[in-house]
Amino acid sequence: MKKLLGLLLMAIIILAACGRPGGESTTTSEGGGDEEVYTIRLAHLVPEEQSSHVAAVKFKEKLEAESDGRLKVELYPNGQLYGSDREAIEAVQLGNVEMTIPAVAAMASFNEKFSVFDLPFLFNNHEAAYEALDGELGQSLLKDLENNDIKGLVFGENGFRHVSNNEGPIESPEDMQGLKMRTLESPLHTDTFNAFGANASPFAFGELYTALQQGTYDAMDCPISLYYTNKFYEVQDYLTLTGHVYAATAILANNDFYNSLPEDLQALIMEGAEEFRTEQRQLAQQQDTEFLEQLKAEGMQVNELTDEQRSAFREAAESVYTKYEDQIGKDLIDQALAANE
Repeated sequence: MKKLLGLLLMAIIILAACGRPGGESTTTSEGGGDEEVYTIRLAHLVPEEQSSHVAAVKFKEKLEAESDGRLKVELYPNGQLYGSDREAIEAVQLGNVEMTIPAVAAMASFNEKFSVFDLPFLFNNHEAAYEALDGELGQSLLKDLENNDIKGLVFGENGFRHVSNNEGPIESPEDMQGLKMRTLESPLHTDTFNAFGANASPFAFGELYTALQQGTYDAMDCPISLYYTNKFYEVQDYLTLTGHVYAATAILANNDFYNSLPEDLQALIMEGAEEFRTEQRQLAQQQDTEFLEQLKAEGMQVNELTDEQRSAFREAAESVYTKYEDQIGKDLIDQALAANE
């Protein structure tokens, strides 16, 4: 009996020492000093060469250097911890990780006001998107996330989304009739492509390459950078530059964790996030130009919509605005559209 009790005690000690993966607490003390070290685990889906991760590396370096080691940032790119943005946001909300950089479309599952940014053909260009996201509309929505136990820091970007498929060039909604279309995990996105005539359904990004390879889906949409960095050109033949949705991202933190930090570290994180926003957007646009040429070199057949063709898609999408106006709020929609003026 004594031997059994001894073994049980040893097992308990080992389990306590190991803790759960990633550490039992978001903060640790090191070196026996007075300063407390706070660990930030930042998980996201995009590959290491994509602009969000490149800027996240600089974000990490700034926080660790300028906090004199009081902040430690661990980066988990390429879906290492979570296979979808929704899972990563939920992990931040629950405090299983401290930060993530999801596509804004996935945030609508947690706060439906963010659906406004998923409306098709909402912004005419990057400048209009920045006006809305960095202005009163975007900042009020980030603030509202605190009601969801999430601290919204800043918006970044994946760029405008475009459509690809394996059947042929898309020049009108009629060309999308019956295409098995993968969409983001957003009912609004799914409804948009169904309005264009596709047979649309959501699917996790981390498993999308295999689904396209196996023919589960014919078509998809995403920004240029993700077409290239995820090698979708290997499983998609035709790319149409529809620019139907401006795809924003956001840096999100667990609200309780953020509020637990000393004020100087909160200020440093916000400063680092604002620098991330500027650098990441610049790099994202640069990558769009470079990667589009690479996609062509890899054999993708690329076409761009004319103004007349784009108008046909806008008309087909009007039903989506009607359906979601009450849910999102006409005031939010009008506020977003005003950024184009």
